[in-house]
Amino acid sequence: MKQINRISTIVLLTGLCYMVGQAQVKKGQFSDHAQKTLDVIYVKYGNTQNKLLTEKYPFDENFKADYLNNNTQAEQQKKYAYLWPFSGSFSAVNALMEQSKNKTAYQKILDQKVLVGLSEYRDEKRKPVGYASYINSAPASDRFYDDNIWLGIDFTDSYIQTKKTDYLKHAKEIWTFVKSGEDDKLGGGIYWCEQKKESKNSCSNAPAAVFALKLFEATKQKDYLLEGQRLYEWTKAGLQDPNDKLYWDNIHLDGKVDKAKYSYNSGQMLQAAALLYQLTKEKKYLDDAQQLAEACLGYFFETKTGQDFPLLKNSNLWFHAVMMRGYISLFEQDGDRKYLDIFAKNLDFAWLRMRDQHGLFDTDWTMENPKKSKWLLDQCAFVEMYGRLAKFGY
Repeated sequence: MKQINRISTIVLLTGLCYMVGQAQVKKGQFSDHAQKTLDVIYVKYGNTQNKLLTEKYPFDENFKADYLNNNTQAEQQKKYAYLWPFSGSFSAVNALMEQSKNKTAYQKILDQKVLVGLSEYRDEKRKPVGYASYINSAPASDRFYDDNIWLGIDFTDSYIQTKKTDYLKHAKEIWTFVKSGEDDKLGGGIYWCEQKKESKNSCSNAPAAVFALKLFEATKQKDYLLEGQRLYEWTKAGLQDPNDKLYWDNIHLDGKVDKAKYSYNSGQMLQAAALLYQLTKEKKYLDDAQQLAEACLGYFFETKTGQDFPLLKNSNLWFHAVMMRGYISLFEQDGDRKYLDIFAKNLDFAWLRMRDQHGLFDTDWTMENPKKSKWLLDQCAFVEMYGRLAKFGY
């Protein structure tokens, strides 16, 4: 087993720098890390013909998108990334725009790169309008409610930052699509895939609650607040493990529950709870958020010999980035930096230990099994995490 060098990080909340190992790092380093990684993404995954991105670097002819749950579509050779990994670039640029004093520069990247590429996935042939899992010049592909929800959250965040009404227009359009994915089976809840209405998933209901609450923040229309509360309660009632309070993955229409646990599912319920507390001041939501924050720390992190901080367990990196959104929303309510400091230490570790010669990140926190091929979404996740923590002085 390869030995992991101990990295000691002490955050000085009022100072201009903090320590990583024995090196003194200037305050604000994460903004620089995020920008450098975004630059590498556009160099390695971009092209000169359009604003689309590739899925893997180096390009992998044998890559199959097993996350589609559609073997026919997954086995087709794809020149460009599917919607889900591409959407990570939207969240990444949003995170940088949110923490930057020069929002105009990142809005330019958003408008002239990200949203130009995103328009290639917009499907107007099927109603209501939504975004398909692959570009619209190819044969019709499945449309996933969760993929669209992530976009809706990003459009809403972009609107909240800039007040550009076109962003809110797109967010509301996506909300219409998302609402079309709900029916009365299982007492409500949003399906995962429009073409396979077989299960209702945490990943399509927890972030839908977050999406609705953000739309309420943006518009002050109370219907969105009520929708956010309802979706939160539906997910909590049907998909929360009563023992450890984490969230299972999905429930099938026959009532069978898939009890897999992923960090983004619990992370989105954490964020929804924190937002509900922010908007309603009902203490039960803060209690839910704080309880879930501890449960996530105990399940998705581990402390190994030679480490003085809990290290994230190997999993989908973007899942962890989405979980971090929940911790940030909780910090904004209770002011406890404990969890943000833990993420900062993990990201320091990643910057020093997990990048290759191109500046791209591996996904193995143990660094025992590094991979040559790097997935677009993993790189976007690191931009997002560095960018979001930069807002708080890291």
